[in-house]
Amino acid sequence: MNEHAAVRLRQAIRRIEEATRDRTATGCRPEDADDLTGTFATDGALGFDPIPFLRALHEAGSHAMVIGQVAGIMHGSAELTGDLDLLWDGTPAQARALRDALAAAGCTDLPDLDRAQVGYQVTGAAGDLCTPALSWCDFDVTDCLARAQGADDSSGFTIRYASLDDLIRMRRAIGRPKDHRRADELDRLHARTQHADGARSRAPRPGLGTVQRGGPASFSRATSPRFPSNC
Repeated sequence: MNEHAAVRLRQAIRRIEEATRDRTATGCRPEDADDLTGTFATDGALGFDPIPFLRALHEAGSHAMVIGQVAGIMHGSAELTGDLDLLWDGTPAQARALRDALAAAGCTDLPDLDRAQVGYQVTGAAGDLCTPALSWCDFDVTDCLARAQGADDSSGFTIRYASLDDLIRMRRAIGRPKDHRRADELDRLHARTQHADGARSRAPRPGLGTVQRGGPASFSRATSPRFPSNC
């Protein structure tokens, strides 16, 4: 589990609150966001706090996975947002869990979960609920759910969110200007992480050396994981 991802999300929520404190509502909803700026410029950013809904998902036993810019923030993206998008498997059992979480988080108009993509509104957040039946161009997102990462929040629940590799692929597949910009940022974060991991793997660790006669201890060097070329 990665507690740092949950800390990043809470820090971003505070930044959103500070940045929108003096902003007045304009009637622009998250679904009205343009393809360049994103939902942070909409009314969705006003009072944005997805934590109660994410907790409700955990408590309801939902396996829904955070995607979109909230997942990007959890991986270290600096861009803010005004919506929370989720990917779930579309099964009846998970539909029940999702409905329970929506109701617990203040949803008064439960969405039609038979649809591949449907909007929702809860206290503190709004966004889209998506299933793998939704077209993602040439990217099959079905297996992304099994690769979800987990972030332990300090208040005692876990947030499931898309892996960095999968999130980059999703961004590239959707292909709007903001998606390519954010994918580029995630690529840089990815490269930085690989570089840091490589440096740690090359650092000598006590007790792991094999002393060679007449020479210093030798250490095996871990190889970096291989990733698809578009990541």
